[in-house]
Amino acid sequence: MYKFLKIFYEFIILNIGCILLSVGTSIFLLPNKISNGGFSGIATIIYYLYDIQMSASIILLNIPFFILAYKKIGKRFIIKSLYATIVYSYMIDYINDFIVSNSNNISFEFDLFISSIYGGILVGLGCAFVYKVNGSTGGTDLIVHLINSYTNRFKVSECVIVIDFLVVLLNIICFKEIEIGLYSWITIFIVGKIIDVVFEGINFCKIVFIISDSFKEISDSILDNLNRGATSIYAKGLYLNKEKEIIMCIVKRSDVIKIKNLSKKIDKNSFIVVTDAREVYGLGFK
Repeated sequence: MYKFLKIFYEFIILNIGCILLSVGTSIFLLPNKISNGGFSGIATIIYYLYDIQMSASIILLNIPFFILAYKKIGKRFIIKSLYATIVYSYMIDYINDFIVSNSNNISFEFDLFISSIYGGILVGLGCAFVYKVNGSTGGTDLIVHLINSYTNRFKVSECVIVIDFLVVLLNIICFKEIEIGLYSWITIFIVGKIIDVVFEGINFCKIVFIISDSFKEISDSILDNLNRGATSIYAKGLYLNKEKEIIMCIVKRSDVIKIKNLSKKIDKNSFIVVTDAREVYGLGFK
């Protein structure tokens, strides 16, 4: 029963992701020739140049890579990805046909800026939902998985950027409009950021490192004024060859300025380093 419910849940999430993806593509991106990279970007070009439906292009472009991926990548991933690709592809056509048939009653015309923003948000949310259950909609995701199954020499981010760059470049060459290419990059950027927000949240924490001879007073002040704990790290300064204690404190973004002020008030020469903590688990956090 648990296994059945898990599979049912995953396919519900896949369907939600496909709906968001297809709505973002059909309503905002496709009418303005904006590309979000991958095979959907290539399918957009084919749609305008040869009047071939998006579903046919996306599925045909994906078939060779699904065949190659079947032996290299898990069967479960392939099944979910194939399902998502088919649903996403045909929903684009369905929504696009609906828009065309109701264009006299409802206006679906948006300028490039609004389309790139809202299209990116919806596509990003859709991708995040699909990724949440370890699936994909083919295209760039599938290619990157295949590359990683053969070699680890290339970073995932590098592969995605190169593929998306080539697709957007093809978009500019075919449509002869640099403006569309620039808006396509805005969309791709937003898609990436939305995926990050869904997976990592918006409440990023900060790690603050404080190096000071008054480390005891500073750590006590942090505890008393911010009700935050701190960790002491023993270290040795190579420049002066002197042993020191480093205060490490994980805080919310809003507390960073308070810690800076507390540290400088006690020791104006204190050395402070602030960096991002994407996820924090434990007492007082997740």
